[in-house]
Amino acid sequence: MSIAELFDSEFKNRMKGRFAAVVRMLFVDGFFDEDEKKFLDKLALKLDISKQEYDEIVENPAKYELNPPYLYIERLESLYNITKLVHHDDHLGDKQERLLRKFAVSLGFTTSNVDYIVNKALILVDKKVDLDTFIFEMKNMNK
Repeated sequence: MSIAELFDSEFKNRMKGRFAAVVRMLFVDGFFDEDEKKFLDKLALKLDISKQEYDEIVENPAKYELNPPYLYIERLESLYNITKLVHHDDHLGDKQERLLRKFAVSLGFTTSNVDYIVNKALILVDKKVDLDTFIFEMKNMNK
């Protein structure tokens, strides 16, 4: 296996792990409603998850390794990406903030300030800021 194949394989496994984490979070109540299913379908396309992989992950999401971001900057990058995805998904409607709060907590943000973080993230994404601006604003939102 070449170095390039190794990195591609590792990247693909990381994407499967992230998709599985979202599946676990959405399935916490024992089922997916129609909006959550549409969101998963859209996310699978963005993460290049095949139909077969999708079915396997939904069947047993615990089988896939979770790769939570360790560094604060990685958590902000993940929050930016998921906020963009959730914010621009018309299927979620009023569930956007609730879903983003779950994601933020799973990324390691504290429950005591998760509402403030999610609100700020949605405002920034609504303004269509780039990743660097998002990170700067999130890091400096208390100053």
